[in-house]
Amino acid sequence: MVDFVAFRGWRPTTDKAAEVAAVPYDVVDTEEARREVAGKPDSLLRVTRPDVDLPDGASLYDEAAYAGARKAFDRLLADGVIRQDEAPGFYVYAQSIDGHRQVGLVGLASAEDYRAGRIKKHEFTRPTKEDDRKRHIEAVRAHLGPVFLAYRASAVIEALVDDAMARPPEVDFEAGDGVRHQVWPVFEGKTVAGLEEAFRAVPALYIADGHHRAAAAARVGEGAAIGEARGRFLAVAFPDDGLRILPYNRVVRDLNGHAPESIIVGLAPYFEVTKMGAAAAPEKPGVVTVWMRGQWYRLAIRDEARPADPVGRLDVSVLQDRVLGPVFGIADPRTDERIDFVGGIRGIDALVARAKQTDGAAFALYATSLADLMAIADAGEVMPPKSTWFEPKLRSGLVISRY
Repeated sequence: MVDFVAFRGWRPTTDKAAEVAAVPYDVVDTEEARREVAGKPDSLLRVTRPDVDLPDGASLYDEAAYAGARKAFDRLLADGVIRQDEAPGFYVYAQSIDGHRQVGLVGLASAEDYRAGRIKKHEFTRPTKEDDRKRHIEAVRAHLGPVFLAYRASAVIEALVDDAMARPPEVDFEAGDGVRHQVWPVFEGKTVAGLEEAFRAVPALYIADGHHRAAAAARVGEGAAIGEARGRFLAVAFPDDGLRILPYNRVVRDLNGHAPESIIVGLAPYFEVTKMGAAAAPEKPGVVTVWMRGQWYRLAIRDEARPADPVGRLDVSVLQDRVLGPVFGIADPRTDERIDFVGGIRGIDALVARAKQTDGAAFALYATSLADLMAIADAGEVMPPKSTWFEPKLRSGLVISRY
């Protein structure tokens, strides 16, 4: 019931793939991006983060940034670094790190499916970021960063993907962060048709990461017929049973005038609180671990503190509603500058280091499950901000779609 189709992708030549492929634009700041592109004139990050080649202090939202993105992308095309495939196809994309491997399929998703709710979201988008991505797509006339989608696993799709992976990958490299990236182009007509047919039997796709890119891409496609390139956007679809979600932890920059002891006493009605002898992440759902002024605490959520609704009962929601809001004064975590979010990939030590900088508090969570994400999206609800951290992140530039 979803429309996920093959296309004539634009790809870097095999010898350039590792250099062109770039981390997502929004996981690095300007200085980190500049370090990433050092010695890499063909890195796509020069297109997705054009501020790396602009004067210090330049805004990503200035017209100069969009013009710079267009110029950098045009240069990659003119130099033949990125070329279009001769036939439409799908692209199997595998990522591996630390014993985890996830295998997805690169194709074009439908803007109409997004508008109709067959591509389901679980987060609100911010107008500024959404407008920025729309302007960027229109400036380069291309979808550079894929939207990360999930679907309930299909044996038919899995078998077709496994067949495509029976031969050696065309692209195979390990990035600087230790993630191995492999790509198998799939151009065989029978396999392509089989995959498109199999996705028509998938009832829904779920946005795992890339809500702003999806929203912006759907706006670019407004008014386009379903068969036109402007009515589609670049995505990688993964079966739900192969994905890994890490927690998205929280750091509050101060204790809101409280002493740790008084905070703990106030939490007793909602949590079973115990002191911990050493740092540790939560070992199961329903547990949050907290660091304040050199001491770790284990908070086990009491049943009576957990609402019945699917959003309110999430650990991230209970933490917000019972702790961060009433105790630490974080009324709106989307806008309050006193709270920071730290992806679980960075570990407990980095979390505590951030809290120590301002004499604040660090909160480590257990990862939200993909089943919860899908159930909330199916109900048409949204999750609290920064509820999930999918790892590894998709690289931009391995396959591009243009319109």
